[in-house]
Amino acid sequence: MNKPQITIKDIARALGVSPSTVSRALKNNPDISQETRDAVHKYAREHNYKPNVLAVNLRASRSNTIGVIVPQLVHHFFSCVLSGIEEAAARHGYNILVAQSNELYERETKIVHSFLAARVCGVIASLAKDTSQYDHYQELLNNNIPVVFYDRICTGINTERVVVDDYAGSFAAVEYMIQTGCKRIFFYGAAPHLEITKNRRNGYLDAMKRYRIPVDESMILLCDTREEAIALTPALLEGEDRPDGFFAINDETASGILYACKLVGLKIPEEVSICGFTDGAIAQSTDPKLTTVEQRGEEVGKCAIQILIEKIEKENIQQKGANKIVKTNLVVRGTTK
Repeated sequence: MNKPQITIKDIARALGVSPSTVSRALKNNPDISQETRDAVHKYAREHNYKPNVLAVNLRASRSNTIGVIVPQLVHHFFSCVLSGIEEAAARHGYNILVAQSNELYERETKIVHSFLAARVCGVIASLAKDTSQYDHYQELLNNNIPVVFYDRICTGINTERVVVDDYAGSFAAVEYMIQTGCKRIFFYGAAPHLEITKNRRNGYLDAMKRYRIPVDESMILLCDTREEAIALTPALLEGEDRPDGFFAINDETASGILYACKLVGLKIPEEVSICGFTDGAIAQSTDPKLTTVEQRGEEVGKCAIQILIEKIEKENIQQKGANKIVKTNLVVRGTTK
């Protein structure tokens, strides 16, 4: 009787590597060491390995559906990004499949696996707040499905990313607050491992440093929702050394700061200046209206899908990852002087 055909899993088991490593080695992927590639090819030859033609054909078949992962659609920025994606996708003849991670890592991984099962031709994603492992995105790339990150990006995966200029936007906002009289500005940020938090925090710190305004750790707080800001801010306003300015990582948080300041009877902007980041509907519905950094979500979405479609149609999956940076703009309104 003929011996059964060996599979990629059999080779992986024999050599003590993962099936994805074997698959990439058989394709001579440069990310796999030459030593490993040689070992895989040698074992495959010696054991008469033949690829599963049906499986290869299934992998090669390409839909015209792009998967999009959104942390939460209720946020103005993400809905604007999706609008930009939808417009460009329709123009190029692609459909989109949208899923919300609801800021949960486990839900995000399930979404990625459902996209794999649906054989989408590409994925555009923004990370959930608690995502700090990225194997599920690497699995997409291992299956020749290109990925483009936007806003909350992953720097540990070799793929393209679209971001707004968080650093420059933050620097400009804090500099303006300093130039209009603020001397003790607090920063409300999101999860510290997120790139947007790092960049906006660095913009804040560098602006304060340029104007020789001291910053201690008590002035940098983890707070990125309206509810948290309302709960946290009143206690900070009780002491003599209270903040005279707040720079918040998003408009929702800034609106909570504004509400808390008004609760304790402080005048805005005479006694406290407040600046947010996004420039969505919230910024124009508060009283007074929020000074904020315009994030240009639609432009982010259009850039992300244009990059992805180019990768899909040119099949340039191994191209080195790069950043596309969308410029921001400070919009001055009633919460600053």
